[in-house]
Amino acid sequence: MNPTPDGLSPRSTRRGRPRATSTRDDPCARCGRNIPRLAARWPEGRLCFTCYNTAIHTHGTCPNCRQDRLLPGPPGADGEPVCGTCAGIDVDFHCQRCGAEAGHHRGNLCVRCVLREDLHALLGSAPSDPTLAGLVDALCAADRPESIITWKRSPKVKTLLTGLGDGSIPCTHDGFDAVGGKPAEHVRALLQHHDLLPTRDPYLPRFEQWIATKLDGLPDEVRQPVHHFATWHHLRRIRAKAADGTPTRAPIHSAKQEITETIKFLSWLHTTYGRTAATCTQPDIDEWLATGPSTRQLIRTFFVVAARTRLNTTVTVGHRAARSSPSLTQDQRIAWIHELLTGNSETLPYRVAGTLLLLYARPITRIVTLQVSDVTDQADGMTIALGLRPTDVPEPFAGLLRTHLATRPNLRTGAGGDNPWLLPGTLAGRHLHPTTVANRLRGLGINLREARNRALAELVVECPPSLVADALGYSHQVAFRHASKTAEPWARYVGRSLPRPTDTP
Repeated sequence: MNPTPDGLSPRSTRRGRPRATSTRDDPCARCGRNIPRLAARWPEGRLCFTCYNTAIHTHGTCPNCRQDRLLPGPPGADGEPVCGTCAGIDVDFHCQRCGAEAGHHRGNLCVRCVLREDLHALLGSAPSDPTLAGLVDALCAADRPESIITWKRSPKVKTLLTGLGDGSIPCTHDGFDAVGGKPAEHVRALLQHHDLLPTRDPYLPRFEQWIATKLDGLPDEVRQPVHHFATWHHLRRIRAKAADGTPTRAPIHSAKQEITETIKFLSWLHTTYGRTAATCTQPDIDEWLATGPSTRQLIRTFFVVAARTRLNTTVTVGHRAARSSPSLTQDQRIAWIHELLTGNSETLPYRVAGTLLLLYARPITRIVTLQVSDVTDQADGMTIALGLRPTDVPEPFAGLLRTHLATRPNLRTGAGGDNPWLLPGTLAGRHLHPTTVANRLRGLGINLREARNRALAELVVECPPSLVADALGYSHQVAFRHASKTAEPWARYVGRSLPRPTDTP
């Protein structure tokens, strides 16, 4: 018997509104539930809206006449739905404008033609600008255009689309930056995904603005060295990463921490002793580090740069050594894996992410960057590319992953089904944000750091650390350090190559 994991806080995974109910005896001819509001009266009887919507969205080959068309009719003897003609439904479902056979959304128009008509109205007319014309085409091609119709009813969306149409909002990155907000980010992501707008790193402009805001109001003695550190060390390096297409979220997060801690130290130094970065002494450093949290150690990079630029060559800040490596027990790890594989305490994408963390010690920031192409499913089993060589995916996780791949969410936003990410985000062409995944797993009750440490500790017990490192994308130093902490013989494996220790992950 598998125990419930400690701290489990399940999340409701039911989606959609509950069915409306009615006290009168008026059953739907298909589902048998009472009909709160009549949707259609067809030869088989009266239909509720749930069954009607299913009927007008079902396409395929009619089993009776063998024509490929809309299949609104009830299932025949073989259990397959039939076309309207064979079912005796006296309704012409062809759209009056495009001729597609689909349910009528307004008048005799299908939902896609209605959406296109509404978008043209918001933009002022059918756009001649190729970018806006491409935007309309992308929105109308959404897998579920009804969702786009609901989305465009928002006053903010209407204002944005109207501004794009009349030219008051330029269809550029600067234009979207000036507007801000979720609708602008959604349209920007959609345009980038369809190559209608140049791709731009989403974090770099915010980081540049963050630096300007952070430095505003600081005394010159603090602002000038921090500006040099932020601009010439961090910003130059991150701009190079963005130009190469390398993800910048993690480097920017680290840079913000170092800049913030440097500002705190130099402000304290200036206020307390009237000294600057150039006149700082080793006792100043030692006092600052000894009287505060371990995050103060992050000033080290600033003084490494200061020594390199000859600003201050008299002080040193040592590496921070982790005091402990907390981890789950193996029983807790197994209980969490069982819950994620078999329970319904979270939705499928987050169950997949949690299992990757608990099975393979995969950090959340690297889980979200996995692509569908990293998973290979063949007759002899499934593998996933996490490091230098593919790693086997055991059952039942392989089955869970197959189900997820077949039902990935967030693909109905106008981006189509070509989103490459294993965990698609709500913005077109983007993956889920690592903070979103981390918060959901923490909310479920999983301690992310402890889970990763336990998973890695168990893996280096079972295999040589160098093989674990290569398979999972870790450095050899990290893998051997975990092996040493578990006091396993693999820690003395011949493949070991350890330089000076660094921080524990």
